[in-house]
Amino acid sequence: MTARTAFWTTLTDPLIRQNPVTLQILGICSALAVTTSLATALTMSVSLTVVLTLAAGVISLIRRHIPDTIRLIVQIVIVASLVIVIDQILQAYFAQISRALSVYVGLITTNCLVLGRTEAYARYHPPLPSMVDAFGNGLGYSLVLIIIGAIRELFGRGQLFGHQVLPLADAGGWFTPLSLMLLAPSAFFLLGGLVWAVRSVRPEQVEAPEFAPPPRPEAAE
Repeated sequence: MTARTAFWTTLTDPLIRQNPVTLQILGICSALAVTTSLATALTMSVSLTVVLTLAAGVISLIRRHIPDTIRLIVQIVIVASLVIVIDQILQAYFAQISRALSVYVGLITTNCLVLGRTEAYARYHPPLPSMVDAFGNGLGYSLVLIIIGAIRELFGRGQLFGHQVLPLADAGGWFTPLSLMLLAPSAFFLLGGLVWAVRSVRPEQVEAPEFAPPPRPEAAE
């Protein structure tokens, strides 16, 4: 396998086949919390992808100099530093979206997807493959957030990116917003439906049963 093919596989596998949200169920807190609109979902996606990619590159560069006893502390400090920079940029240039995201940008620091990829991949691979892996996982995470955010905003408000797409009944149209879509339970339902759809198409992602049911007794003759 050539290096280019390996990089392409590393980049594209997290989109569907190894998606960190639908397969590994990582990072679902933000996937459920910030997807009430497409704009906040996209902003969160970009923020996490940038932080994850840069953190993977930095941690990979210094991986041979990090003592095992403090590796998690070092990784969290690096991620937290990048998150602070991203948060300050959002507050300066995208204040409204920053307020909508609330504390969830800061919680990127403890996002299990970020720590999982830095701990499981960046610590053992050179910078370029680590950043490709991180960017691919960020894209896979972003794909899920954008899908859920688009569905929730479209059916919850009839809008996309704040622009009216479906004509509201109150304004003489035909669409009545589904307020449930803007509540937390809808995110669970949509994410569960997305996981079901992906695993229906790719049955190899279905987990093996934890135990086999007992054999049924033979009918008495």
